[in-house]
Amino acid sequence: MTHAQTKIARSRFTLPFALLYGVGIWALANMGQERWWVQFTCFILSVGLMAELNNANLLIRIYSRIVSTAFIVLTCAAAFLFPSLQGSVSQVLFIASLLMLYRGYQDKDSMGTAFYAFLFVGLASLGQVHILCLVPVLWVVMAFFIYSLSVRTFMASLLGLLIPYWALLAWIVTFGGNDFQPWAAHFLALGDFAFPFDYLTLTLPQILLFFFLILLGTTGCIHYLRTSFYDKIRVRQIFYSFIFIGTATMLMLAVQPQHYDLLIRVMIVTVSPLIGHFLALTDTKLTNIYFHVILTLAIVITCISLWMSSSIF
Repeated sequence: MTHAQTKIARSRFTLPFALLYGVGIWALANMGQERWWVQFTCFILSVGLMAELNNANLLIRIYSRIVSTAFIVLTCAAAFLFPSLQGSVSQVLFIASLLMLYRGYQDKDSMGTAFYAFLFVGLASLGQVHILCLVPVLWVVMAFFIYSLSVRTFMASLLGLLIPYWALLAWIVTFGGNDFQPWAAHFLALGDFAFPFDYLTLTLPQILLFFFLILLGTTGCIHYLRTSFYDKIRVRQIFYSFIFIGTATMLMLAVQPQHYDLLIRVMIVTVSPLIGHFLALTDTKLTNIYFHVILTLAIVITCISLWMSSSIF
């Protein structure tokens, strides 16, 4: 007997329906009145890039669009993030960075992919400088998961990171005079470390989403570690990198909750393939019940998020 979980995870209609659901959530968040057109465009681009991340790397060994669908559902559960333009742009660029990074699998001469992967990170850092904290994490991914780190790819990654700032420096010198103080403050923000950790700044929807992602990430991680031998080595390494990036991001968020807007988006990106793999490749009565529990929790968190953040309610 095929359960509802399997039918939904493997259906060709799941992604179009999820897109309609996503548009509906953005409408309920009062997207038109708030003029969040750029943020919504970034959301659509992110969905497309997640689909390409899945297709290009064959993350799911059967036909399924559940990775993109999971991304849509989890992003909509964070409706309180919709107003953030910088966060929306950073998320698109981070997914694009991963897409380029994985193209360099086992290629220590992939200077081009390393350059563009870190160029996207550098561009994202212009708006949210704390994304630079993830650069060492990405270097570890290159070294131990996709085996592409060499002296040349390392130098290419540095060049990619610096290019946006070199271009900006040229613009400042040409049109902005010699006032570099705002950009000094931009980098000095990297040294801001709040202690004790201020969790009181987090709202109820933010806390619920964080623990929901931990639940999903843990589920996906345990499932993948148990069944990874079914996948090709390349796919395994990519999923291990998702686990590593997600864990590192979770720890960063736990000790520096003031960077929630950025880090929770990275968690959504890494958790989506993990839970997608679980939902697409399990088919038991127990996992079907768990699927309905997950779906119910996602809808409840989305409703709470909309209720507390949308100007309609």
